[in-house]
Amino acid sequence: MALKLFATEHDIGGLNVKRLLPHMKKRMVGPFIFFDHMGPTTFSQGEGIDVKPHPHIGLSTLTYLVEGRILHRDSLGNNLEIAPGDVNWMTAGTGITHSERESVETRASKHAINGLQSWIALPAHLEDIAPAFTHVKREALPQIVKDGVMTRLIAGNAYGLSSPIKTYSEMFYLDVIGAAGKTIEVPNPDFETAFYVLYGQVTINGETISPYELVLLNDTETTIEFSKNSRVILLGGEKWQHVPYIHWNFVSFSKEKIEQAKQNWKDGKFPEIPSDKLERVEY
Repeated sequence: MALKLFATEHDIGGLNVKRLLPHMKKRMVGPFIFFDHMGPTTFSQGEGIDVKPHPHIGLSTLTYLVEGRILHRDSLGNNLEIAPGDVNWMTAGTGITHSERESVETRASKHAINGLQSWIALPAHLEDIAPAFTHVKREALPQIVKDGVMTRLIAGNAYGLSSPIKTYSEMFYLDVIGAAGKTIEVPNPDFETAFYVLYGQVTINGETISPYELVLLNDTETTIEFSKNSRVILLGGEKWQHVPYIHWNFVSFSKEKIEQAKQNWKDGKFPEIPSDKLERVEY
């Protein structure tokens, strides 16, 4: 039977955040070690997302919005707005600093935010690669439309398609919209696979899955049926035999590297964001 993972919910500056991974019952799925659903939340004029500069090591962050806009800035000098459907992929490697705020135009009006943020752990032999950043507009992402099912490949490889995002382990990350009564097969039965329902209702082997549930499939559960018009996120990858440590914003197979990163942040040794260095998150 599929394993259902229910979120723990947090209020972060007025933003409702549902945290699905890491979970007591499952620490990671493929390379996915962190999975948050931000919102849906509506902000009044003058309010909104305001995550100050903070550090990361040992992972890639993947931000994917359903609704709203976020202003991404990082210590590599990137400064751009994430729109719904775009893929914002930041690889921390040895260390990067970034902030997540909003543009003047977004903050000045009533607006909503609804999106997903994942952390994809770097394999042990790639933990110390140089930081990197890629932003891909939704128009450049592979998409399949067939028999009432629309599938967009966000990252990795699936159904014979490859995303332009450079990943560091075998994985897939898909946005799927299906009409009631239609089905979809998992892209690789040999991979750990989970899905998250954004809206609607789906069925696995007669079991009903509702919105905001992350479901880990077993080896025999390879077909997802859309009981209602639904939107799901399908993700997974090769199962990792060893799970890295995760502490605060840091991921590593070495506790010593995490301790050093904590100290480096306290000592101001992480790189600054050129356009956003007047304040920061304190550890």
